[in-house]
Amino acid sequence: MRLILGSASPRRKQLLAQIGVVPDDVRPADIDESPRKKELPRPYCARMAIEKARAVQAAPDELVLCGDTTVALGRRILGKPADAGEAAQFLLALSGRRHNVITSVALRLGDQVWERDVVTAVRMKRLSDEELNAYLRSEEWRGKAGGYAIQGLAEAFIPWISGSFSGVVGLPLAETAALLQGAGYPLYRESP
Repeated sequence: MRLILGSASPRRKQLLAQIGVVPDDVRPADIDESPRKKELPRPYCARMAIEKARAVQAAPDELVLCGDTTVALGRRILGKPADAGEAAQFLLALSGRRHNVITSVALRLGDQVWERDVVTAVRMKRLSDEELNAYLRSEEWRGKAGGYAIQGLAEAFIPWISGSFSGVVGLPLAETAALLQGAGYPLYRESP
């Protein structure tokens, strides 16, 4: 059974490697990721993962794995910031507050699609101007939901999480492994 990773995220590929999974191919999905009017973060995230899985070209016997990560501040979706100014707005909004990081995983085989989402509560410490400006200069915020990467410099800003650390990084491993096994993907096979 061939596994196709429908993501350009090097983090998702690294996370899969942690559970011994190496995709046979990487085919990033290209879809419009704009939220619909009044769309809530969790349904938005699930919709994105499913739309990505459906958008990837694959043979009927290829498993397609896609994910989407969204930072939610209440009902507000904080996606990937367009520029440093928006990243600063996101980080200032999150500073000193609790928020949720939602990661949805979709797995497709032919016309069948399975989806799971994981919500992790995260608290960010109050950021000083020096911390904020140094983080913005690092450029680590680029391409990251909410404008930060917990697995990088921003881990020093996060004193507490409740949920899946790998989910905050971009792929909840326990749920992903369960989806793969449920679809018949041999996770724990012997090496040749």
